Amino acid sequence: MNEEALGDLKVYLTERLGAGIDDIALSYGELTLVVPIEKLIGTLTFLRDDVQCQFVAFIDISGVDYPERAKRFDVVYQLLSPRQNLRVRVKVETDEDTPVPSATSVYPGADWYEREAYDMYGILFSGHPDLRRILTDYGFEGHPLRKDFPLTGYVEVRYDDELKRVVYQPVELRQEFRNFDFLSPWEGTDYVLPGDEKAKAN
Repeated sequence: MNEEALGDLKVYLTERLGAGIDDIALSYGELTLVVPIEKLIGTLTFLRDDVQCQFVAFIDISGVDYPERAKRFDVVYQLLSPRQNLRVRVKVETDEDTPVPSATSVYPGADWYEREAYDMYGILFSGHPDLRRILTDYGFEGHPLRKDFPLTGYVEVRYDDELKRVVYQPVELRQEFRNFDFLSPWEGTDYVLPGDEKAKAN
């Protein structure tokens, strides 16, 4: 039933938005629209207001990083239509310097999600009412969910109970990197695992 309804929605959106979208695909029971950055707000407004769509519930914005691409970021919007009982995903591509129009004019709840995408990935949103970091410290440098973000070399902030104040110190990894051989006891290893002596003897 859901797959059939999404198929009908795909046909409808292709007819209504055809030239305004780059791609529309139905796979794994999910409908995804890829739109050019300049058509994003119009597409979101249509999905919210059209009587056949009514995607009035804004669920999430997330970023995806593909550092090998010229437009390295996907910005992904998840929408829900309670009346139709359907979900749809809208994607736009952007780079480090090109801002994405803020969806707060269409969905006011997009505010903090866009701040999170900016904080974690460095994705810029034009027209956002208060685009600043939301999860990291004010003096934090870099964007931690980028795939080229280094594991060490930055400063961490924590509250010190002994000093009774916030302290800044270099990032410290709490355990050594481990070297896994990716073999399970059932596949067999070159050595005897602790507690497995009897199985190896047989």
